[in-house]
Amino acid sequence: MKFIHVIIILFLLPAALFAFDFGIVANVNTGLGGQEEGETVFDFSANIMSRLFMLVGDNGELVATTGLSLGVLHVDFFFVPEILHTELTMRFGASGIRVGRMNYSDPLSFIATGLFDGVQYFHNGPFGSFNIGAWYTGLLYKKNARIMMTSDEQATFVQPIDYEDFFDTYFAPKRVITALGWEHPSFGNFMHFSPAVVAQFDLSGDYHSQYLIMKAAIPISNLRLEVGSAVELSQGDEFNMAFAGMFGLYWLFPGEFNKQLSFTARIAGGGINDFIHPFVPITTKFYGFSIKHKMSGLSVLSLDYSARLHQTFSVSAGVLYFVRNDKGTFHGYPLAADSDGFFLGPEIYTGMKWSPFSDFQINFGGGIFFPSYGDAGKEEPASWKAELSAVLALY
Repeated sequence: MKFIHVIIILFLLPAALFAFDFGIVANVNTGLGGQEEGETVFDFSANIMSRLFMLVGDNGELVATTGLSLGVLHVDFFFVPEILHTELTMRFGASGIRVGRMNYSDPLSFIATGLFDGVQYFHNGPFGSFNIGAWYTGLLYKKNARIMMTSDEQATFVQPIDYEDFFDTYFAPKRVITALGWEHPSFGNFMHFSPAVVAQFDLSGDYHSQYLIMKAAIPISNLRLEVGSAVELSQGDEFNMAFAGMFGLYWLFPGEFNKQLSFTARIAGGGINDFIHPFVPITTKFYGFSIKHKMSGLSVLSLDYSARLHQTFSVSAGVLYFVRNDKGTFHGYPLAADSDGFFLGPEIYTGMKWSPFSDFQINFGGGIFFPSYGDAGKEEPASWKAELSAVLALY
């Protein structure tokens, strides 16, 4: 059987077996971007997802989602099949177990975030929620897994899929992730507290790491204060330590428009000496429209405003500022050759969302990055990007 036939069967199988609870989500995205006085880059993508939801007995539920993406990035055409969120959840009183391809996110949301294959046990009780899980990453599509912990993995990530060498160009690096977490909604009767221990083990190399993570959120009238920290221990060529943290202040305006103003700071420490190394997350989370880099040796400060002006229409705007925390971890635009600066510059962005029907949505957004307002690449040209997308859900 040809490979394309297998993909078609995987995509339509939920509909064939459980047509009564089957749905399709279509997403079309168009983007334009480039640098000042430079070539404009066009990209286009279309995503079609089939989704099944069904109850299993009296205490379980099954979600199965498959996807197909195709489009043009720069001048290259791509075609990507994928099994997405596919999870069986069984509940037994206050406890339960999840099996399959499921979502997991660490408390800080930029260390290990995304879909992973594995199993997780959870328990909800009077003293909070407890969870423990283990997952494997080697069967995920590499572009969505975004695992780039080593230079070899970064090089593999940018390579296009070669269907004549599918197994070596499609899948993410082979790592095992384990996590132990606890969450209390009112710890000490005044804060939401969520500590966790996350570890990853490299099955194709020798870079292993463990993370001790803590986050607290304190509501104060219309304000919400969040603070978090992480300590990383890594074992590669030698034993090293690294640090990361976050601070957030969110102000929800009273009124009917759900307006919110927020300030957040996310810090992934840089290298200081032979023992204190740059912080390396398991998965890469990108911030901003124009500057794309993993949270390693980098700080991102952001001021954001959002408002729902109508039941069907909302807007957002803000500014981000990027700072590198050492002179060796961050590479690429907008750094000038032999730059001694730490401040990369700000990005201004805006976005609009219109949803005239519950199953249809149009999004428009864009951002401009200005290296001239930093000292790491003041002479580099500004970069910009704009995106327009439409989402249609049929159930």
